[in-house]
Amino acid sequence: MKSSSCLSIAAGLLLLGCGGKSDKSPTATNATTSGGNPLDAPADYLRGLGKAQQTAVKTVDTTRLTQAVQLFNVEKGRNPKDLDELVKEKFLPQLPPVPYGMKLVYDADSGKVSVEKQ
Repeated sequence: MKSSSCLSIAAGLLLLGCGGKSDKSPTATNATTSGGNPLDAPADYLRGLGKAQQTAVKTVDTTRLTQAVQLFNVEKGRNPKDLDELVKEKFLPQLPPVPYGMKLVYDADSGKVSVEKQ
């Protein structure tokens, strides 16, 4: 008796869960970034890779610069006046390249390095 009532409750819950309407159509996977045309898929994929690479480069560059600023602070007892001082004092071989359309922003008071859109 218990097993049949549990089974009927489970079946009822399953039917209730399946009865609702979904906002998504079964064929829409990523309608906001793609027109849904399979011929556009390679271009969409490459565009996504480019954005991911810019984000990764931005993250790695700011981390490396922040570490160099912190090392400079430990050795010299102050933050560098600008990022070029890190190169002059041999804390970095050169300033890392910044992705297109971005710029390095350095606050000498706090020692914070960030990458922002130009």
